[in-house]
Order: sequence, then structure tokens, then C-alpha cells
Amino acid sequence: MAEVNLVAESFKFMILGMGVVFLFLVILVQFIKLQAFLINKYFPETTPQAPAAPVADTSEDENRRVAAIIAAVSEFRNKKS
Repeated sequence: MAEVNLVAESFKFMILGMGVVFLFLVILVQFIKLQAFLINKYFPETTPQAPAAPVADTSEDENRRVAAIIAAVSEFRNKKS
């Protein structure tokens, strides 16, 4: 009879412990949601404005990039063979 009582007591402690942990996690999640709400309310995230693109010669820059890529690929192929 003493063993049955010990098993019942251990089961009660297990349920109590799991309940406390579950309750703590629920409170923690609610606190984090509240914190996120308050931060977004008082410190809203501003979207950075894109800098105005210079009206420079983009076609010349593009030609230079293509030339550099072609030179790199041909140099790679020459080293490989």
C-alpha cells in the first residue's frame, strides 16, 4: 500500500512541475508579445530611403563590367589548359 501512495505522490509532483513550466512558458510568450507591441508602437521601424541614383553613364560602367568578366573567364580558361 505504501508503494501505491508513493506512485500517486510522484504523479502529483510530475503534473505540478509540468504545469508550472507550462504556465511559465505561456507567461513568457505573452510578455514577449507585449514587449514587441510596445517597441513597435514607440519605436517604429523607419524604411530607409533609397539614395538618388546618379545619372552617370551606366552603359559605360556596364561595358567595363562585361569586359572585366570576359577577361577573367578567358584568363581562367588559359590557365586551365
